[in-house]
Amino acid sequence: MKAHLIFYVQDQKKSTSFYASVLNKAPILDVPGMSEFLLSDSCVLGLMPESGIKKLLGEKLPDPVEARGIPRAELYLVVDDARQYHTRALSAGARCISEMVLRDWGQEVSYCLDPDDHVIAFAQA
Repeated sequence: MKAHLIFYVQDQKKSTSFYASVLNKAPILDVPGMSEFLLSDSCVLGLMPESGIKKLLGEKLPDPVEARGIPRAELYLVVDDARQYHTRALSAGARCISEMVLRDWGQEVSYCLDPDDHVIAFAQA
């Protein structure tokens, strides 16, 4: 199984640039309407314009624009150097929610918001 996590974004170009900086890699797909980053052999992060998903799924889908700024999920990345990822995210324009702290579940984790207010966590054991 391969999982695709797709974030609806206001500005695809801006979000693609942000994630390229944070992940320190180029997208594997970058065309009008979708950018994708390979996170692992079985997981892809997609970035789709908010307007694109409305066109695709129609009026039955609640408008993502109306939910902007209201976190509904988070991207939790377990990486070798979480501080480095967090620093890159902040340098690329993310807003810090929480600096690196040892959490109850045994991982050091920091949290920030991407340009579209999606929560990103960077964790390490």
